[in-house]
Amino acid sequence: MNRAAQSCLAVMCVVCLSGADWLQFRGSDANGVAAESSPPTNLETEAWSAELSGRGLSGPIVVDGRVVVTSSSGYQQDRLHVVCFDDATGEQLWERQFWATGRTMCHAKMCVATPTPASDGERIFAFYSSNDLACLDLDGNLLWYRGLTHDFPNASNSLGMASSPVVVGDTVIAQVESDAEAFAVGLDVETGLSRWQLERPRAANWTSPSILRGAAAKDDLAVLQSSKGLAAVAPLTGDIVWTYDESSSTIPSLTISNGRVFVPSDGIAALRPTIPGSAPEIIWQNAALKMGSASPLAYQGYVYTLNRAGVLTATDEQSGDVAWKLRLRGGFSSSPIAGGGHLYLFNEEGVAFVVSSDEKKGSIVAERELGETIMCTPAIAANAIYVRSDGRLWKFAN
Repeated sequence: MNRAAQSCLAVMCVVCLSGADWLQFRGSDANGVAAESSPPTNLETEAWSAELSGRGLSGPIVVDGRVVVTSSSGYQQDRLHVVCFDDATGEQLWERQFWATGRTMCHAKMCVATPTPASDGERIFAFYSSNDLACLDLDGNLLWYRGLTHDFPNASNSLGMASSPVVVGDTVIAQVESDAEAFAVGLDVETGLSRWQLERPRAANWTSPSILRGAAAKDDLAVLQSSKGLAAVAPLTGDIVWTYDESSSTIPSLTISNGRVFVPSDGIAALRPTIPGSAPEIIWQNAALKMGSASPLAYQGYVYTLNRAGVLTATDEQSGDVAWKLRLRGGFSSSPIAGGGHLYLFNEEGVAFVVSSDEKKGSIVAERELGETIMCTPAIAANAIYVRSDGRLWKFAN
């Protein structure tokens, strides 16, 4: 079988598995939505839980019957961990450890294992604040390793890096932006060799790339967000297809639904990409939708945002009009996810909220106190919820 046929087969496999798997930060489409899943609305019963070592703000991913998390340990957090569990039983299948090659300085609230890993269905790409990117197969065998700090020695900040990689087709894209040095790079998933490299605005940025799906897989774009706006990039070549040049957030990442881009920019701006090479059309902009750390979520016709006070706001996706608001307890670093007509939100104090996505009024369906600090964005796969703290990984299922 030639390489083109293999790539086509791999894409088909990922598409077929996307309903059952959660392959990267905010899911296989990087939008926080598990369209084909019906997760439990009662989180009182655990399918299983497993102990974790070290620290980790990265979210879990689920691929081919495996749940994968990353963590970092040691006095300087320079020991990097990738740990894999059996999805059915919670049994640990394997663990791999590496030494960090880049800087490991972090704010006390963060850690080196803040970026969520990604997968193309065949490989796992574990990325860290130290700008180390390890590629392993599903059995934990190391395939390649890139210490990006060797190529970009000044790309770091004193708080720690947090951008998660994204896989689009057979390219894994990493976004690394700081005041001193900033770049985005697209790497071949098989070899780890750079397909392209882009200079990016020199400013601290913790957002992650998003995926704008096209009419065919070859038309998919990676959308990069920074303080200077957006750049939609062709994943194979790094060519910039269109830009949006208004200032955007450097913490919560944009989300995409039905071909529309909802970006934290002076509140929320709803964009509709039109002609390649032209700036997207601004459909509406609501400056009252102030954001905290959590990324927005577009689901079932509404855009959901969380502000710093823990107020969840539902806004009509078409008009930008606010439908309802609901106050939740605590502060949120985790981004909301959705499936089965419900939203799932975890605050930093470890309290889980299940919220109905009713169009007229938001309501809390269930709460669960897990008793541990949670800052990761959880996962949904095969009708189950996965979430982790520094010390524990949980699976909740019906």
